[in-house]
Amino acid sequence: MTGKTITRADLTQAVYEKVGVSQAESARLVEQVLREVSITLVSEEKVKLSGFGIFSVRQKGRRIGRNPKTNVEVPIEPCHSLTFAASPLLRTRINNGISKLRSRRSRKEPHVPAVSRAE
Repeated sequence: MTGKTITRADLTQAVYEKVGVSQAESARLVEQVLREVSITLVSEEKVKLSGFGIFSVRQKGRRIGRNPKTNVEVPIEPCHSLTFAASPLLRTRINNGISKLRSRRSRKEPHVPAVSRAE
């Protein structure tokens, strides 16, 4: 399944091969999982898949955008957007075992005052 887009059919096939239930039952299981994820996100709750990541819905407020061609300001109505934050485990897998712990705030070195040489 590498090097291509994974489809529902691919997920169904993987469940069929690994779990051993019929293809029809595998398709029902995949559909049920996707339906539950969708219902949860529509109700603006988070979906946390341990070891994979967190899906959440973020509300964007009304704002002013700008058409890059005409440079005219255009109002953008409030909307919801779907966000995904990968778990540290998934990030490590993606980076071939190299752990890259990131924080939302940059960590600065502690301030060390300069030593006075006038003494």
